[in-house]
This record gives sequence, C-alpha cells and structure tokens, in this order.
Amino acid sequence: MQTPPIVSAQAWEAARQALLVKEKALTRARDALAAERRRMPWVEVDKAYSFDTADGPKTLLELFDGRRQLIVYRAFYEPGVHGWPDRGCPGCSLVADQVAHPAHLNARDVTLVFASRANPDQIAGLKARMGWQDIPWVSITDDFDTDFGVGEWHGTNVFCRADDGRVFRTYFLNNRGDEAMGGTWAYLDITPLGRQELWEDSPEGYPQHPSYKWWRWHDSYEAAPDAKWAEISDAGEKAFREASAKAKA
Repeated sequence: MQTPPIVSAQAWEAARQALLVKEKALTRARDALAAERRRMPWVEVDKAYSFDTADGPKTLLELFDGRRQLIVYRAFYEPGVHGWPDRGCPGCSLVADQVAHPAHLNARDVTLVFASRANPDQIAGLKARMGWQDIPWVSITDDFDTDFGVGEWHGTNVFCRADDGRVFRTYFLNNRGDEAMGGTWAYLDITPLGRQELWEDSPEGYPQHPSYKWWRWHDSYEAAPDAKWAEISDAGEKAFREASAKAKA
C-alpha cells in the first residue's frame, strides 16, 4: 500500500485548506442542484394503489400519514432475495441501517416509508431481527414498484399531496443515487419543499424558517421550543456569520 507523503503539521494544514476550497464548491453545487430539484415539474398519480400493513390495507394517500410529503424506498426483500426470509438484500439492508430517526423528517412535514413484496408478518420479523422498528414498512400488493421505475432491486420515489387529496410524483432516484440516502439532510434535499430554511433558494411562497430553531431531540418535537437552545443557536449563528465575513475580508 503506497501511502501519501508524510509532512509537517503546517504542510498538512495547507493541503487541508486547499482541499476545503473544492469541498465548499461542492457543497454550493449540491445546494444549487437541490434548488433546481425543487423546481422540477410534477406528474399527477391518477392510479389507485394499495399496500398491506400491520394495521390493514392503506392507499398511497394514507401512507402520507397526514403530512404533505412522502418518500417511498422500494427495498428488495421478497422470495428469491439472498438471505430470504431471514434477511433482505444486503445493499437495501445497508440503506436501512443508515436511516436516521424519522421524527426529524416528520417535523419537516415528511413521511418516510419502506416498501417490499414481503407480507406484513415477514416484514415485522425482519424489522425486529435487524433493529429497524422505527422505519415504517409496508407490503406492495400491485404494480406500484414497476409503475414507478423499480421493477426489482431498489429505488426512491418522492411524492407530494395537495389539500384536495391529489398526489403528485416529484422526484425519483436509484442505483448509486440511493447511496447517499439515510441521513435527514439527504432526504430533505430530495423533497419538493427541501429543508424549509431561510437560506435555501426555493420558489416564492414555499415554507421557510430560521435554521437551527426547528431542531429538537427526536423525542421532544411535541414539546414547546427549548428557550436555551434558541439562545445557543442564535449565538452560534452570529459567531459563524462573523467568522465567515472575516474570512471573506
């Protein structure tokens, strides 16, 4: 194994700063791509779909669980998959292992659901064995996956519902696109409303709120905002802005 050169701390810091310029450019490009994604056209879903769940059959609209946005990951767990029925696809399982607590997505009006062609009892057993109890997981019973680009393997579809109950498909990714999924920010960046923070470039009229303020412990979103956290986040944001302005000067 040929390692990179071993240098002094000063030379290492210089190399880090040079790379940081490119990393910040990548971050800005990713933000710009997310902004463009929020402006993609939508297509209405005019076909009825049904999913089996532990609570009985549910429609696609019901999977939203009252929220405005829905992310559905088609996980490859069904007869014929390596490890069946004790395990799902190793790649899809890796995605599931990375999923952050859904309370943070729920707070941004997003519901995340996994869907597979296994029955609810099999899915319940898999979730218990693998520690995925926090991930809502339903059983596909019709052509939902094939209609939305995932005839097999895996893929992530994003939907938005209107106040009148109509549902629209807003985004889709698969293959290596799914590699980045699992974290709260990655999921929010593929939703039609985004992170809903003031700094984002979003279409006029989209909901936007101050950064940091909406963040909570995952078991505290139902409680009133923490006054101390608001104070800390204000101070932290002010310090960040001052340091950024100083660096630019």
